Amino acid sequence: MAKFTNPLAALWRALPFTGPGAPLVTVIDLAGVIGEAGGPGRKALSLKKVEKTLDEAFKPGKLAAVALAINSPGGSPVQSRLIMSAIRRHAAEKDVPVLAFIEDVGASGGYILALAGDEIYADESSIVGSIGVIAGGFGFHDAIGRLGVERRVHTAGENKSMLDPFQPEDPEDVKRLEIILDELHAQFKALVRERRTGKLADDEELFSGAVWTGPAAKQRGLIDEIAQLDDFLRDRFGKDVKVKRISPDSGSLLKKLLSGGDARAVAFEQPLSLVDTDDFIAAAERRALWARYGL
Repeated sequence: MAKFTNPLAALWRALPFTGPGAPLVTVIDLAGVIGEAGGPGRKALSLKKVEKTLDEAFKPGKLAAVALAINSPGGSPVQSRLIMSAIRRHAAEKDVPVLAFIEDVGASGGYILALAGDEIYADESSIVGSIGVIAGGFGFHDAIGRLGVERRVHTAGENKSMLDPFQPEDPEDVKRLEIILDELHAQFKALVRERRTGKLADDEELFSGAVWTGPAAKQRGLIDEIAQLDDFLRDRFGKDVKVKRISPDSGSLLKKLLSGGDARAVAFEQPLSLVDTDDFIAAAERRALWARYGL
């Protein structure tokens, strides 16, 4: 991944805002599971979904900073890195500092989003970390055997049906998966070390996939300080600071009204006869991600 640096970031961190007029800070709301969105009830963050939001947030000519309000349990590592890289690219082009604020959760891919910040902050009760990679699934081969179902699969390529959930688990498939997970984990660790250079504690648990509250995350160098977004912006830029919040979901009010509320729960609120199986499973997977952190 290309490394984007912001030559003004150190100056912004060292000095209060002294520009003419009330300073402007745009706040990008990055909330939800990370991955390609699609289908009813699928509230997810992807580069495609947020790229217009990023353009709008960095568009003003005189910006004191861009802030990220992050609340995500993770998801796709690819989409996480794409969004993070896009934010760094905009910051470098506009010479604007980026301040990341973790709200309830900034874990796994959610922490990758936070790494887009020149500075990272969290609440005392925020959940931070989960620097690891996970793959999960189910095995149904015993179930279909009891039901008298015959599995028929034809492939060109001996590994094409790797980890088929309707076949007994193959140790060789598991080894291949572990290699991929290790590679992804190494990439994650390298990204954290790059973005948090000189700040990380020497802690063997740092890259274990563990999570911590704000103070413990600060001790390990994963965040810079304990702070809440609105109070911090007033302290940093003055009580007259102008804050403009921008959300990838700001144009979906009608959808939210029609769905009856939180998009994470849409698949569970609809009559089962109207729920697509894939949508229901995807909603369950997203719910499981949030549930890992008690949300």
